[in-house]
Amino acid sequence: MREIAIYYNDKLSLKPSVPGAKMWAVGLDKTMLTYFEMEPNTKFPEHSHEAEQITLILDGELTFTYEGRAVTLKSGEVIAIPSNIVHAASTGNKPCKAVDAWSPVRKEFL
Repeated sequence: MREIAIYYNDKLSLKPSVPGAKMWAVGLDKTMLTYFEMEPNTKFPEHSHEAEQITLILDGELTFTYEGRAVTLKSGEVIAIPSNIVHAASTGNKPCKAVDAWSPVRKEFL
């Protein structure tokens, strides 16, 4: 992409992700941003990906499990996940909203 792009709300429609989660994605050549809205008891099963991931919790709580640990993040907290690290994420009994920054782009989200 060689020009500035603006994405108004009507272009950021939520699409299904894992059961209980909806998301939108915006990407450039080397980076992307995703936004997720998750219902209570939503699970992102254990996985890994080439892309580095930085997640900011906007509202609610999201629990990440990795390397035998579990950490629950609340609104305003951030986790940075290096490339190819196996991890999972889940909501508890409340909904959650979060944004993720990615590099390189995860084309399956676009």
